[in-house]
Amino acid sequence: MKNEKLLYLETFGCQMNVSDSEKIASMLGEIGYSLTESHEEADLIILNTCSIRAKAEQKLYSLLGRFRELKKRNERLIVGVGGCVAQKEGRRLLRKVPFVNIVFGTHNLHLVADMVSAAEQGHRLVHVDFIDNDTRLDLFPKADGGGAVARFVTIMQGCDNYCTYCIVPYVRGREISRRSEDILDEIRTMAANGTREVTLLGQNVNSYGLKSPGECDFPRLLHTVASIDGIERIRFTTSHPKDLSPSLVSCFAEIPKLCGHIHLPAQSGSDAVLAGMERGYTRGDYLAKIEALKKARPDIQITGDIIVGFPGESEEDFQQTLSLLREVEYADQFSFIFSVRKETRAAGFADTVPYREKQERLSRLQQLQKGITLERNRSLVGTVQEILVEGKSRKGDQMFGRTDGNRIVNFTGDSSLAARIVPVRITRAFQNSLLGELQNEPGGGIHA
Repeated sequence: MKNEKLLYLETFGCQMNVSDSEKIASMLGEIGYSLTESHEEADLIILNTCSIRAKAEQKLYSLLGRFRELKKRNERLIVGVGGCVAQKEGRRLLRKVPFVNIVFGTHNLHLVADMVSAAEQGHRLVHVDFIDNDTRLDLFPKADGGGAVARFVTIMQGCDNYCTYCIVPYVRGREISRRSEDILDEIRTMAANGTREVTLLGQNVNSYGLKSPGECDFPRLLHTVASIDGIERIRFTTSHPKDLSPSLVSCFAEIPKLCGHIHLPAQSGSDAVLAGMERGYTRGDYLAKIEALKKARPDIQITGDIIVGFPGESEEDFQQTLSLLREVEYADQFSFIFSVRKETRAAGFADTVPYREKQERLSRLQQLQKGITLERNRSLVGTVQEILVEGKSRKGDQMFGRTDGNRIVNFTGDSSLAARIVPVRITRAFQNSLLGELQNEPGGGIHA
């Protein structure tokens, strides 16, 4: 007879969902659930979903189809769906998949433990209500302060931009910023429990605090986080280019703890496509901000997102996107074929690009970016990089960590190095990672 209840938790999509899943696991741990990597042995399966692209929804229903047999063999198995698809589908999910027990939306994480407890008693529940701002501020599940070297901290939720292709405002709600003191208290707790790096999360962190009278703005928040003892590195994501202010750019020159990496999605290199997306900036605006970032931090690593095949995108528009990749020299790029989301305005646009052409354009773009990424990684060979060691790599005899610019580095070392910043000489470059050798430099060189 099992003495513990096992939770299988699968996360789709973005870092925001990863952060939410950490909180879900923590809350369910308080009612007796521990994580397992095997859905076969789980007592509870939670799928924390993303609906930014249609494939994510298709993945959900495919997984649920596989779990149907598990449910037949174990009627006491609880299956829950959370996140953006749950927010969008709501009670329809219970009708489509009758063996699902609980459905919870993006504003309802704080209810998960109570919902699971009710499901254990045979109830089926749905909570997908958006919550008013004043109440919602007090319902953000706090991180438990567990001793992970690098942690995510949600600083805001929702988005007010309503880009024509994007479903986020419809599934995450309007923009709301957490109180800065709550954020800082959470980070202090993390630091006291061994966290050395924090990534501040939001759909558009650049607009943090701007709707909250008396609250600090994002650059001021960064300066304050940098003053917290124990925090060695700060990252943030995601930034909307139109809201990237000169004062935020200056932070990369002024705050030593702020890592030299920014994720700044362009989505397209064509002014015509950007206008159709209603992104609020032109190609020239975007490149001017890239230039300012590189001036503030010459070694900054820039990553981004590109959508290929947006309605009306011509071959010339696509060529402008390819030229943007060459000009910016992204360290990496996340690229996708335009995915129709029926709730968005772009769903009503005439789709003039054949699907095979979209696939071909995506392939060309990804091949170009692979070459740029590999070349940038190779440029680091022979350099000594400061690596914050996060733990053991997938190869058991190696440790791994990240450079200041967010490149993964594997090197031979032991677990005593975890949570330290160590000098590593880069010896080989691969497509998605780097290999290095630990440097035992005179006078130390390694610090906690």
